[in-house]
Amino acid sequence: MQHDDLIPRDIPVQLIGPAGTPHADDRYAMPDADTLMRAYRGLVEGRRVNDQANALVRQGRLAVYPSSHGQEACQVAAALVLGERDWLFPTYRDSVAVIARGVRPADAMVLLKGDWHSGYDPSEHRVAPQATPLATQLLHAVGFAQAAKHRGEDTVVLALCGDGATSEGDFHEALNFAAVFRVPVVFFVQNNEFAVSVPLSRQTAAPSLAHKAIGYGMPGQRVDGNDVAALLAVLGDAVDRARAGGGPSLVEAHTYRMHAHTNADDDTRYREREEVQAWVARDPLSRMRAYLTATGDLDDAAEARLAAGAEEIAGALRDALNADSDLDPEDLFRHVTVERSPQLEEQWQLLRGEIERSALTDGTVLTDAGGHR
Repeated sequence: MQHDDLIPRDIPVQLIGPAGTPHADDRYAMPDADTLMRAYRGLVEGRRVNDQANALVRQGRLAVYPSSHGQEACQVAAALVLGERDWLFPTYRDSVAVIARGVRPADAMVLLKGDWHSGYDPSEHRVAPQATPLATQLLHAVGFAQAAKHRGEDTVVLALCGDGATSEGDFHEALNFAAVFRVPVVFFVQNNEFAVSVPLSRQTAAPSLAHKAIGYGMPGQRVDGNDVAALLAVLGDAVDRARAGGGPSLVEAHTYRMHAHTNADDDTRYREREEVQAWVARDPLSRMRAYLTATGDLDDAAEARLAAGAEEIAGALRDALNADSDLDPEDLFRHVTVERSPQLEEQWQLLRGEIERSALTDGTVLTDAGGHR
């Protein structure tokens, strides 16, 4: 590999500008119309899921929701560039990517509701459980990809993280191992300018996060994270390279977190409203809508169908989360070890006693999983 191949561009790759105007690129081709329509559908549905999840938080049906409002292009592209046998390793902010990969929206929200660690079977959709600790999923992704390589499988792993995760030691270890052993993994950094309240300027002194790839001996590339066409092209190229045995790549998407870190965060304490509003004109949905309308691939009827489909998804999500969960408190102890230790059994009996005493006030009878009193 030539040294020049490792250096990312000074200006992020862009195929469609904020106003919907196409931009020709010497290396990356515009995806075909069918692919762009699939991507736009994902954007519409992803935005509606984000809005519905935020409403469910306010209604007390979700414990927390890290919104990806404004980052939907990254989410959709991450799912669409992967093949059937490929795997996605998401973060806590990547619910839209998880859903775009085929996971039922209500199942993708189980973690954020606080019921279970994951509400879906990872092997069914080839989506790892969403990770809340920063960067830990990168190590898991590299290990999984290395195992697939040893087995001779045609599998590429796409591992997502945010700009804050690049400051973690796990980030370094994952990239270093992947590069040395030429592991088929694509590291996808969604640089949304903030790690909670810490701006990018306090995360790195590098020219860009993509430049970090050079030190590991892998190519890095910068892309407009609100341009789904460019994301599909750049990520698709990195996936193809990994599948062909070329090893890992680092892709940095320049985007912006339009909402607070989570519903528990007050972002007015660390950024000005004018800064947030400046990104409204770069919205991934409006630019894709403008482009597809100009090419004649999107009309009012098609837009209405997409909106109706997104509303159906939101309605199903709303109905699922408005239903009370049937929880068994003993599950807190049942799945810790194969055989319950005396200490855990003692803790369960203490909790059981507290529940029984509390139940005396409302007539509730505590039963075990078999229905016994």
